[in-house]
Amino acid sequence: MKKVFLAMTMVLAMVHPVWAAYPEKPIEVIVPSPPGGGTDIAIRLLAEVTEPFLKQKLVVVNKPGGGGTLGVSLLTQAKPDGYTLAGVWNSPLTASPHTLQVAFTPDDYQPILQISSAAYVLCAAPDFPANNARELIEELKKNPGKYTYGNDGVGGTMQLAGERIFKALGVKVRPVPFGGAGETAKNFLGGHVTFYGGSVPPIMPHIKAGKAKALLLTSAADNAALPTASGLKALGIPQEETVLWRTIIAPKGVPAEVLKTLEAAFRQGASQPRFKEFLKEQGEELVIAGPAEVNQLIREEYKALGEVAKDIGLKK
Repeated sequence: MKKVFLAMTMVLAMVHPVWAAYPEKPIEVIVPSPPGGGTDIAIRLLAEVTEPFLKQKLVVVNKPGGGGTLGVSLLTQAKPDGYTLAGVWNSPLTASPHTLQVAFTPDDYQPILQISSAAYVLCAAPDFPANNARELIEELKKNPGKYTYGNDGVGGTMQLAGERIFKALGVKVRPVPFGGAGETAKNFLGGHVTFYGGSVPPIMPHIKAGKAKALLLTSAADNAALPTASGLKALGIPQEETVLWRTIIAPKGVPAEVLKTLEAAFRQGASQPRFKEFLKEQGEELVIAGPAEVNQLIREEYKALGEVAKDIGLKK
């Protein structure tokens, strides 16, 4: 009888795979930047609003380094069982690999869901002698190489976005890399760089408090949440747009049914009014796109930013 019971148990295990009960324990979500950055803030809230749909805890763990590529590397090395994910912005996936030696390619991870899209913003101190984008460009043209802008790493998306714009407008600003938008904001507020260059969330409270003024967006369009800043269309160069977007990814090899469970849960989480309102307040747009769309976006942007990096002389 005991043998029959064991045999039946084995048969049931074969027809009822382990992933059918997924998730059975907390899921770790790697954020490849320091605490306080735009991606860290967004992913922590997304995790919180998604937990009820997974019925498990989503534990956010910061793994900064290498412009975000360290955290992505750790993700690709994790066991593909659905218990290690990463919440990332596009830079470590499509920009930094062109200037840093990384241990992964787009074939080493699987997109689950894109959750947002937003312009990067260039902000100055309140006393900077420009109050809009056109005055900013005039000041930069008069003082080539005098000013500095903080960004989220050498060869990161903010630097490539900035250099595309500066080249098109014929101005020179010196880039200063930091470990993430949170660090960039801290150094900008401390007076160590002239401009904050990065995502909107870390700097928005300081804009509202009058400690920073937003002047320039890396998107073609303006942003209603940042009325003092202009998009590139207003400057006549909408074709130089580069935006920030965020996505959830998993290691290559995670079972299809687990990926479907995760995608469905994160779709529900991202659709919650609380998350939508958060993005709106931060000047970001809710953009929900599935695995196939995100995979195509990654590969196209990877190619395009590689050309920009080459054009401005950045090498590994």
